[in-house]
Amino acid sequence: MTDWLGMAAEPRPPRPELKERVLARARAGRRPFSRFAAAAVIAALAIGGSLVVQIRHLETRLVAATDTLALLRQPGTRVLAAPVTIAGRPEGHITIFAAAGSRRWLMACYGLKPNAAGETYQVWFETARGPRTAMLMPMSDAAPMLATLKLPADAGEVFGAAVSVEPRDGSPAPTGPVVFRVNL
Repeated sequence: MTDWLGMAAEPRPPRPELKERVLARARAGRRPFSRFAAAAVIAALAIGGSLVVQIRHLETRLVAATDTLALLRQPGTRVLAAPVTIAGRPEGHITIFAAAGSRRWLMACYGLKPNAAGETYQVWFETARGPRTAMLMPMSDAAPMLATLKLPADAGEVFGAAVSVEPRDGSPAPTGPVVFRVNL
């Protein structure tokens, strides 16, 4: 099929010394790859797999950061900030970015005291229908925390937020001390 114009070169047999070298190498049982080359291939595959995992992790973080910036840049986003007060002493700070049109809030917590055993912080939306749970926030250390809160569709008007200390599994209504409260 390749010689339809009659211009292809005629096949030639290999030179005898080349044939002997190939056959001698095959008889000797030499492998084309050394152990070093095989190890290098395995290492390259492992590194490549690790890079894929790292790239996916970075992509996820980029999507989250882009979403956060979009929330912050919405027209009408309000900033609500107040200290967290535990037993009358300031123990950290919470800032809430309340996006007017999206029914999502971004909450940043700094310096909150870790919870005692069996306790958690519980975040509440203050609504015309009473407090509605937003999330549980168990804190094992004082590291900063960032969370996105979705306002419940059936909550009606939301006019503030609060954080209370509750049992580890949370509660249907605030029962512990309220350590943070802001109004819109």
